[in-house]
Amino acid sequence: MIKIAYLILSHNNPNHFRRLIRSISSEYSSLFIHIDQKSNIDDFLSGQKNGVYFIKNRLQIYYSDWSQIEATLALLRYAINCKNSFDYYVLLSGTDYPLQSNSYINDFFQNNSGLNFINMVKMPCEEIGKPEYRLSTYRQRSDDHKIEIISRKIFKKIGFIPQNRDYKRHLRGLIPYGGSQWFALTKQACRYILEFSERRKKIVNFFENSFTPSEMFFQTILGNSSFNLKTANNLTYTDWSAGSMHPATLSEKHIDLFNTKGKIMYKDVYGEREILFARKFSDEKPELVDRLDEIIQRKQNIYMLEQN
Repeated sequence: MIKIAYLILSHNNPNHFRRLIRSISSEYSSLFIHIDQKSNIDDFLSGQKNGVYFIKNRLQIYYSDWSQIEATLALLRYAINCKNSFDYYVLLSGTDYPLQSNSYINDFFQNNSGLNFINMVKMPCEEIGKPEYRLSTYRQRSDDHKIEIISRKIFKKIGFIPQNRDYKRHLRGLIPYGGSQWFALTKQACRYILEFSERRKKIVNFFENSFTPSEMFFQTILGNSSFNLKTANNLTYTDWSAGSMHPATLSEKHIDLFNTKGKIMYKDVYGEREILFARKFSDEKPELVDRLDEIIQRKQNIYMLEQN
């Protein structure tokens, strides 16, 4: 059986988070969790299961900020150094939920062993919302996010921060790639990312001062490696149809979309692919997850019959 390490970034909706933990916990998986330092971790701890590990050194996470990468790298290091060995490392948010049973998900990775699932296109690419300014605009960071925002405005006004930077020079020959934050990567790809992060500090520094590095950093590393030949689009459904900076919270219409026989196929700007997870759910509508659980159980019964 394939062994899966789930890497989970969470900061709100603790009731749904606990349902997510229960749904993906199995004898073949372990869960490594980062709770935003701004959140009360006690809200997330009740009902903790074996094979569930919470990172103690928590970070304050901000939208489109390098802190998202820092937390993900911390989860990767924790999981890679765990005494258990895993075949796949799957990054989820705490508002995600599986669309298939654990046995189906495990078989999927078994049948696609060696592939890395991450959305990845060369940048800049206006068609998928990955414009050049994400690379060329310098972002001044601070440990205090409010101070960062204020200081960036002041420094730009007086000309201390350059409006643009030569990203090609900073990337030192690497081709920039972009995509979406969530992934399912092999152990070999994850080790390569961690080694790259330690070895290429100037590249890391470049992305530290970029906008939305969580949609560029891992893609650029893998896109400029041999792993580029072993990638497929990611496995998480996200609804960006409203054109907002944040994805839509899922509703009844989305559950209807997932209520199919067998595999769930989805097509977006990255192409058509099978999806295994969806985001984002909330504590406000637990009945949606109740219905999704019923669909998953029904599909699992059929799947087991077909396997026998």
